[in-house]
Formats: sequence, structure tokens, C-alpha cells
Amino acid sequence: MSRILAILYKEFLQMRRDRMTLGLVFMLPLVQLLLFGYAIQTEVRHIPTVVFDQSLSPESRDLLNSFSASGYFDITSAAGSYDEVNGTIDSGKAKVGIVFPPDFARSIKRGAPAQVQVIVDASDNMVANQAIAVANSIGLIKSQEILAQKKAIAGPPYDVRVRPWYNPDGITAYYMVPAILGIIVTMTMVMMTSMGIVRERERGTLEQLIVTPVRPYELMIGKILPYIALGYLQITVALLVGVIVFHVPIRGSLLELYLLTLFFITASLGLGILISNVAKTQMQAFQMSFFVFLPSIMLSGFLFPRDAMPQIIYYLGNLIPLTYYLDIIRGIVLKGIGFPYLVGQVASLLVFSLVLLTLSILKFKKRIA
Repeated sequence: MSRILAILYKEFLQMRRDRMTLGLVFMLPLVQLLLFGYAIQTEVRHIPTVVFDQSLSPESRDLLNSFSASGYFDITSAAGSYDEVNGTIDSGKAKVGIVFPPDFARSIKRGAPAQVQVIVDASDNMVANQAIAVANSIGLIKSQEILAQKKAIAGPPYDVRVRPWYNPDGITAYYMVPAILGIIVTMTMVMMTSMGIVRERERGTLEQLIVTPVRPYELMIGKILPYIALGYLQITVALLVGVIVFHVPIRGSLLELYLLTLFFITASLGLGILISNVAKTQMQAFQMSFFVFLPSIMLSGFLFPRDAMPQIIYYLGNLIPLTYYLDIIRGIVLKGIGFPYLVGQVASLLVFSLVLLTLSILKFKKRIA
């Protein structure tokens, strides 16, 4: 125990001397959460829209008002011809064009289908999907209203009521901020620890440690414990920013979140220490940690839903600790669930931690030999 405490003391001394790294540990969650929390928005609103209204009737204005009132379409310009609509979309000044034919109002009065053309710039897939879905919904709702008026019934024949749980207003920050927290911890824990042993080796201090009575597992534990403290510090800062700035509700137990986070931190540190044992230089360690970092963003469900991924990519995502932690943090923060619902994710992170730390110690022993 005294040897582990000695290594701990040495690591804390080293951290205190490296003020730049220590500053990054504090600033990284703060800056990244503020930056990404505001920047990443999956709900696209206020789409610039150009209108070519050849009908100029109360009916066309009524439908246009529905588009504007939805909050998804901003009528930014009025065109006088199809060419002008095409030019506005081609130039990027508008993403959506709405075209009313001259007989739009007459068709409605006759009871015939009144066509409205909605042109969508699909070069941006996310904007296009949102615009198409909302435009179809508006058309359906307005059609139901007219049919209900003509048939003198109180409402549509089918009354499907959708109740979104956990995030009923669809606020992107509620979903993304906890995930950004996981990304920050992955990035700092893996990168910082991956350079730990390599730096010792390059400075020649590793040989001094090896000749001491310190055992390999004591060295690993002594190096990991300070970073666990730093990980919790980062999580605390990130949670404070999430709650104060983005008003993210924490519906579950904060104590449970901190306890279960320990498994994710140790898994990330185990990965970093393993990289540190394999790499020969700090540059190699940095490149390897970046190789881990990118798949963590792309395959863990941070940006893209895993259910939409091909099966083989889905299973590859199971090899990333962040995948399980995102289930844990989103489950506790958004759903308010606890350990009984997260046993599988916690067990997976525990396995990751044990395997990675064991491999790190074995690799370190082999190097000493």
C-alpha cells in the first residue's frame, strides 16, 4: 500500500508541475460542452423558404400561415416565376420552395384535390428529411380539417395520439449534452493515460521506477487513481454546465450516476494504459488514442442511431466502452432509471476494465522481463 501511495504522490506532483495539462482538464469539458451543446442540433427549424403563389387566394395564404406557424419554415422571399424559385434554391438562399398553381382555390371549392408543390433542397439530408416530414404533416392536418368541415363531424375518423416520453419537446441538448460528457471523458482519459508510461520511458524515469521494489500492478494502480479523480472532476464540471446552461434535467439518482461512471472511467483508463504499454513514442501513443477516439464518436450512438447501422457495424460498436456508457448516462439522466435496468451495460464495462487492465499489467511485465 505504501508503494502505491508513493506512486500516487509522484503522479500528483507531476500533474501539479504540468499546469498546461491540468488547465486543459478543467477547460476541456467547459469549452467543449458549451461549443457542441449549442452547435449540435438535430432538430432543424427556421428553414429559409421561397414562395411562388400563383393563386393569391385566402386558401393559399391560409396554408402558408400553417407552414410559417409550424416554426420550421421561414418565408424569406416571394418569387414571380419557376425560374426565380429554382435560382433562389440553387444559390442557397432558400432550402425549400412552395409553389401554388393558379387554380388552387378553385380546386378546393370544387372539392377536387388541390396540388401544392414543395421543392426541397436534398443536398443536406437532415434538412430535407425534416422539411419533407413537416410539409407532409401540415398537408395531412389541413386536409383533415377541410374534410371534417364538409362532413360536419367533430374531428377526423382516426384519433392517433402520440405521447413522446422522457424528452417530449424533442430538445436536442437533453439528448446530446450527456453524450458529449461521455466523449470528453473518453478523450481525456484515453489520451492522457496513453502517454503516461511512454513519457516516463522517453524521460528515462521508467527505468528508475523499475529498479525500485514497486510491482507492475502497483505501478498501474498508482498511475490510474489520480486520473480517476480527474475524470470525476471533469464529470462534475460537465454536469454543472449541462444543468445550469442547458437546463438538462437529471431525473435519476446522481449518486448512482457517479458510481456507475467509475466502471466507464476505469475501462477508458485501462485502454489508455494498454496503448501506453504498446506505443514506443508519445506520437505513436497519440495516434493510437486518436484511432480509438474516432470510432467511439461514429459507432457508439453518439451521433448516429445504432439501430440504423448495418448489423456488422452494430456489433463492432459493442467493442467500444462508450456505447455502454451512453446507455447508462442517458438512462439515468433522461429516463430516471437505475441499476436494475443497466446491469448488462455495467457488466460489459466491468469486463472491459478487467481485461484491459490485466492486459496492461501483463504487457508491462513482459517489457520489464
